[in-house]
Amino acid sequence: MNFHYVAIEGPTGVGKSALVERLAQKLDATTFAEDWGENPFLKPFYEGKAGTAFQAEVFFLLSRFRRQQELVQRQLFSSVTLCDYVFEKSRLYSYLNLEDAELVIFEKLYNLLAESVPQPDLVVYLQASPERLVQRVRQRGRAEDHAISEEYLQEICRAYNHYFFHYSRTPLLVVNTTELDLATRTDQVDDLIKQIEGMGRGTRYYVPLAESQ
Repeated sequence: MNFHYVAIEGPTGVGKSALVERLAQKLDATTFAEDWGENPFLKPFYEGKAGTAFQAEVFFLLSRFRRQQELVQRQLFSSVTLCDYVFEKSRLYSYLNLEDAELVIFEKLYNLLAESVPQPDLVVYLQASPERLVQRVRQRGRAEDHAISEEYLQEICRAYNHYFFHYSRTPLLVVNTTELDLATRTDQVDDLIKQIEGMGRGTRYYVPLAESQ
């Protein structure tokens, strides 16, 4: 493996955490997963309670920063390390969810923290259609997920596509997962690993075939 620090990113429900677990087993890698369940403001935000969007986004920002600092301090880059988000995720969601006045404060805090966050060696961006994301979100059965609308997932998809269309910080592998089951299909995971190992500089788009059942 040419990459020591790989970040898996994508919209809600695309299967980031499940893929990180599968890749970790195959690559004997260390994982740094986001603990979404520790955010006490997430459920009230999805329920539309006033003021909770800013609280939820700041909580996520500080939590992600803390995890990134743990990653650096433990000096895990001698082996493969997998993370199920990029730090820029906080900014992406803030522009979706915050009011202008809230965004000014959030931006100042984000810029202060982002200076000391390590960049991954490779980002794998998982895409899926909003319709498929709705199915996956409903299937995973989290209590908070029932309040996520298809319209909001469409907004998230647009934001991610726009962000990664302009992305150039690191090598980027874009994977269309609409017809894949990376949580259970070993052959599909193995094929994805080959794509990762073959990555060089720049961006590569990977639209895998799902014909083998």
